[in-house]
Parts: sequence; structure tokens; C-alpha cells
Amino acid sequence: MNAAARVLVVDDSPTMRGLITAVLRSDPEVNVVGQAGDALEARAAIKALNPDVVTLDIEMPNMNGLDFLEKIMTLRPMPVIMVSTMTHRGADATLAALEIGAFDCVGKPSPGEPHPFGDLAEKVKAAARSQRQYVKAGAERAPPAPAVADFRVGRKIVAIGSSTGGVEALINVLQKFPANCPPTVITQHMPPTFTRSFAERLNRLCAPVVEEATDGARLAIGKIYLAPGGERHLRVANASAPHCRLVEGAPVNGHRPSVDVLFDSVAELAGRNAVGVILTGMGRDGAAGLLKMRHAGARTIGQNEKTCVVYGMPRVAHELGAVENQFPLNAIGEEILKITAARKEGSE
Repeated sequence: MNAAARVLVVDDSPTMRGLITAVLRSDPEVNVVGQAGDALEARAAIKALNPDVVTLDIEMPNMNGLDFLEKIMTLRPMPVIMVSTMTHRGADATLAALEIGAFDCVGKPSPGEPHPFGDLAEKVKAAARSQRQYVKAGAERAPPAPAVADFRVGRKIVAIGSSTGGVEALINVLQKFPANCPPTVITQHMPPTFTRSFAERLNRLCAPVVEEATDGARLAIGKIYLAPGGERHLRVANASAPHCRLVEGAPVNGHRPSVDVLFDSVAELAGRNAVGVILTGMGRDGAAGLLKMRHAGARTIGQNEKTCVVYGMPRVAHELGAVENQFPLNAIGEEILKITAARKEGSE
């Protein structure tokens, strides 16, 4: 049996520290080794306790969570899970944290929420197991790929699923896309309110138009649609005029929106005129749907183990036979374009 994941809880609110600690201690495979109320206490606790994982509040006195995260990633890189308010401001800060190198994020619960921090313990355990090589903040990032001037888009739809580590992974993939990219639909596991901020962030960073999906939005060349977090799943519908559908439904594989729901709909709608991509993430969501896409004739891609923050979803998909080829993250964007480009003698 593996040793319990050792966690330091950092939050300026004693009530919130107590709630997080209680949730984590309910899992026998998690050991809360300490608490801290601000960055100064946290720095001392990290030195003294050597935790495997830190949960970190965004808004704290003396030094905010983002500044402290940068110091952690520079001086002692380690898995950090951000705990954020479910507001637009909180979402923007959390996305910045994920780009700096935070492992994942959770939203602070609303008053009376029945299961606060429902999957936090699972995220902590995944963080402790992670083989990710944490790099120092400020390390030189690869510059965005130049626009592909001569890209001629074919008729394929691209569907992408991702979870833990997906913020950095999606930025990497989508920055390779030219302004006339194939219509692309994405389900990324993320709390409500965070997806709108993420779509806005991607839209600023990428050549195509990126937006949070709305019900009835027609799939178009040069547009990327991100499933909104919350109460509905993203599907695609209507073969003659493909568009987004946001549908009610119970969580699938513990998620709403679910990657499996998206991939199932793309398999039914587009068949061989689709490309399915499964990126880093915990669990198995998307694996069965990607297999359905492959059986329908779609091309399918998985992120390889070495470049995943968590080799969960891509691993299960690969083991099921859903993945045609695995690639390192930096090669996936170019591979999608290669598959979706129009043939020289007319479109696909």
C-alpha cells in the first residue's frame, strides 16, 4: 500500500482551513500534516514538514497566492492545488496559477453546498503520485507557432477532451492553429465561471476565435468552442448544419460536462470526418467516447505519458484501443493540422 499523501493546507480563513482539512482527513490515503494562514507561515511549514502537496488560497494577506506560487515554483517546485472563489476575478487568477505551474484547481463552495470540495482528495492523491517534472517559474516558454500561411482546411471536425493539466496543454495545442483552423469543440473539466475566463484567455493567445459554447452556435471554420462548466453537457448535432447543443443530464464519469458525451455525439454526427484528441487528465472520461469515434472511422490522437501532467484519461483510452497514435504534447497541434488539411486535389 502506498504511503498517504502528505498535505499542507494554506488559507487565511480558519473556517476554510478547517473545512478543507476535514474533507481531506475523511480519506485514509490523505494525511494533513499542517495548516498555515498566510505565505510566511506556509513557507516555514513547507521547510519544516516537507509536504507532498500544498493546497493554496488565491487571496491572502501579506502575499497573495499567485506571488507565493511563483516563489514555490522557483525555489522548491512541487504540486500545488489552488483553492479559489467562484468569481470572474477568482477564475482569472486561477488560470494564471495553472499557467505558472499549479497542478489543478478547486472552487470554494457556496454556503450550504452538500458536498464541498467533492473531488479534492482525489486531486491531492493524483498530485502526490504525479510524475510531473516541476520547472522553475519564469523558465523560457516556447514561443507561439507562426501562423500556417498556406493551410487549407478540409471538412473534418476536431473534438478535444482534457482535465488536470489541460490549461497548459490546450494553450500549447491551440497556439499551433492558424486563423482558418477546422471547427473545434472542447470539453475541459473545470468549475463553473472558470470556463468563460479560460475561453477569453485562449482567444487572446490564439489566432482562431475561441469562445465559450452556446446552445445553437454553428460550427464554423476558424472557431473553437469550449464547453461551459456547470449543469449541461456539450454535444454537436445536425449533420447538414453542425452546431453546438448544451443538454441537461446527470454527470457522466463524475463530470458535467463530460468528454464522453461530446465524443459520442461527434462519432454519431461526423464519423470519419472527425478527429478525436484526448489530453492529460485524471480518471477515464473520454476513453469510451474516443473508442466510439475510432470505430466510426475518425482519426484519434492521445497525449503520451511523458508529457502528461496526469496520464489517466489518455492511458485508459490507449489501453482500450481508442488511440490510433500517441504523441508528445508539442507535436499534437501540428498532427491535427496535418490530418485536417484539405488534400491538394480538392477537399476531403
